[in-house]
Amino acid sequence: MIRKLKSGQYRLYSRKIDPKTGKRRNLGTFEAREAATQHEREVQYFKRQH
Repeated sequence: MIRKLKSGQYRLYSRKIDPKTGKRRNLGTFEAREAATQHEREVQYFKRQH
């Protein structure tokens, strides 16, 4: 889940809510939306590795 910040950067949040905090976990902040999208793909790929 990617959101645009007031600073113009993009932040990648986890899809699920963190039970400890009740909020989504921050998975990184990026200058470009393409970079955030690419990282989201990498995260999803990594999660499927065993």
